[in-house]
Amino acid sequence: MKAKPADLNFDDIEIGGVYEFKKTFYKEDLDTFSLLSGDLNPLHLDEEYAGKTIFKKNVVFGMLSSSLFSALVGMYCPGKKALYLSQTLNFRKPLFLETEITVRGTVVEKNKNFKVIKIKTEILDQENIYVSGDAKVKIL
Repeated sequence: MKAKPADLNFDDIEIGGVYEFKKTFYKEDLDTFSLLSGDLNPLHLDEEYAGKTIFKKNVVFGMLSSSLFSALVGMYCPGKKALYLSQTLNFRKPLFLETEITVRGTVVEKNKNFKVIKIKTEILDQENIYVSGDAKVKIL
């Protein structure tokens, strides 16, 4: 991940622009997220319990994976001038630990009057889309 947030102005951002980074989740990430969120669902935390489900192993919290969209907006596009207005989420497939994912944002709309952009957001690997949605971001 970038060390410093981007500093894009509204006019710097083009429709069709793609911004992305890679991430892998580990067991410690699930433990930390459960402490921060208060979600102790055993599907995410208990290997024995998860092993008896249709998934056969722990599933990464959907809200943990989707929280990476905050980094996409706050660090990559537009970066420090971002005011996150909204985010839709579609959890399409379960994400498992130690899967390298790409967090991708594609700019699909710009509203010049309000300096708001719409970003198609995705968490994916080479074979699957795990989370998709749309972010609306005001450029300050």
